[in-house]
Amino acid sequence: MYDDKKNGDIKQDPVNVFTFKLDDGIYGIDILLVREILDYKKITKVPQSLDFMLGVINLRGNVVPVIDLKLKLNIGKTDVTIDTCIVIVEVAVKGEPTVIGALADSVYEVMDIESSNIEEAPKIGLNINNKFIRGMAKKGNDFVIILDVEKVFSDEELKIINDSQNKEISNPQEDQDNI
Repeated sequence: MYDDKKNGDIKQDPVNVFTFKLDDGIYGIDILLVREILDYKKITKVPQSLDFMLGVINLRGNVVPVIDLKLKLNIGKTDVTIDTCIVIVEVAVKGEPTVIGALADSVYEVMDIESSNIEEAPKIGLNINNKFIRGMAKKGNDFVIILDVEKVFSDEELKIINDSQNKEISNPQEDQDNI
């Protein structure tokens, strides 16, 4: 939102949102956080990781942790289909950029949503944590739940994810040669 000094009106800029499907819901994140979209690829499991962290992938020589966003949001587990993709996002961990892959059932679209059309998440009950929901916008008869990616994870979870990104993926053949 900015203040237009010429006529005293306050104008609201549209928010560019990348949307994707999780189950029957449409979710979105700020397009500026999205680095790229990948077809589903093999994920290397990381022992003793968080339940929602599936493992890591090799992205042009870089280790990228991949999470199951459905598990993290407590709405089920992602079943891999032909439409499943990995959304590569960049979030800040203590001021440092961290790249994370998140599974999505399918890509939906990029939308421009007027700030005035984004409402606060409903406050359903005291036991529901919705701090990671930036807002909700109407799309036809559906709602788009706009996530605040940096608030989806606790600081401790982001540290664990960041640490897994800094580990090297070992080559099983190399491990066999060293035995």
